[in-house]
Amino acid sequence: MAGMRVFYEDWQMECCGRPFAVGDEVAWPLVAVDPGERRDRYYGAEAWVENHGDRTRRTTGRVRAIELVRQEYVVHTDRRARERLDRALDPDAGSEGTVVLPSPYHWEAVPGAYALQTADSCPKWFDPDEPGPGPGPHRTHRTVGALITLEPTADGP
Repeated sequence: MAGMRVFYEDWQMECCGRPFAVGDEVAWPLVAVDPGERRDRYYGAEAWVENHGDRTRRTTGRVRAIELVRQEYVVHTDRRARERLDRALDPDAGSEGTVVLPSPYHWEAVPGAYALQTADSCPKWFDPDEPGPGPGPHRTHRTVGALITLEPTADGP
């Protein structure tokens, strides 16, 4: 049976996923990708892993290949929000307890600007590349998930 391409988003893995490696047998709840969205949002995948929907219908298969997806972004910095964050993180400022502030960054994906990095396994946590503290805009990359070649052994999406 031919392999299918499956996209596993970073947040889905970090929230409810279990790391896997090439050669592992997995059972995932998959959602078929609308062909119109396949290229831009799912990096050419035919299906994506949905850990928060109907988990009774799982596709079982063997992982044949893993590629981490590194998306390029243009990041804009809200100067005032960045200054509030810097003050909250300053140990000499004397803040007490937990301080919750919104991110000072607005991330815009650059359409079609991504790279695939071959991997032997998929990590549980994806380290984001943080933009610089300057006013920006900055260009940076972040790993947004994994593109998997899955050889299904049971019902598909």
